Amino acid sequence: MSIEELTELHDMKELQELFLKVWERSSEPPLNSDVMRALSHAGNYLAGVRSGGGLIAGIVAWLGMYPNREPLLHSHILGVLPGSDSRGLGFALKQHQRTWCLARGIKTVEWTFDPLVRRNASFNLRKLGADAAEYLVDFYGPMQDRINAGDESDRILVRWHLESPKAVAAAAGRPHEVAVNPGAKLCEVPEDIVAIRRTDPQKAREWRRNVRAALGGHLRAGGSIQGFTADGFYVLD
Repeated sequence: MSIEELTELHDMKELQELFLKVWERSSEPPLNSDVMRALSHAGNYLAGVRSGGGLIAGIVAWLGMYPNREPLLHSHILGVLPGSDSRGLGFALKQHQRTWCLARGIKTVEWTFDPLVRRNASFNLRKLGADAAEYLVDFYGPMQDRINAGDESDRILVRWHLESPKAVAAAAGRPHEVAVNPGAKLCEVPEDIVAIRRTDPQKAREWRRNVRAALGGHLRAGGSIQGFTADGFYVLD
């Protein structure tokens, strides 16, 4: 397997098909090949993992700027083809992205993820050493793919400070293991919210409301999320 930047139109068409499969859509991919082509031409970050000549994973991000004019990269989408030997591919792509950014003087990457998806919370906050910065209610509005259908699109905004001690340690294979002190508050998330959405939509909606109240309310009140435990709990200050 090899990681490479994607620049050609045929790469974008292949990546579009990959995203259709990952998000279980028959049409209307999460990102169209013509948009990806324009992003690549404008100097943004698109990369993929090839195995046997075909794409099995891909990632798309674009450049942005904070109000103080500090540059950032917004990492919009990362997908790994179902059924592939995906162990470690997401981590490898994010480290490739980190190297790309640092070579261009970009020190912060942002993206969003569903706070109910335990594996993503663990990956972002533990394995990459990123920070949970903000709770965004129904950020994308209604979503029609099979993974998200029937649920509101709440997201946590992640900021990955690429030169922070946590990120540097994570890049060397040392995940951020947060200490759970006696005074800490914990917020649990289900083991597999995607399965719950399919078998018990009402229960999934209850999880959404409860986690929104706990995490969203905590952050709006000026609190912070210290990290995520290996057994599925956000640790709040």
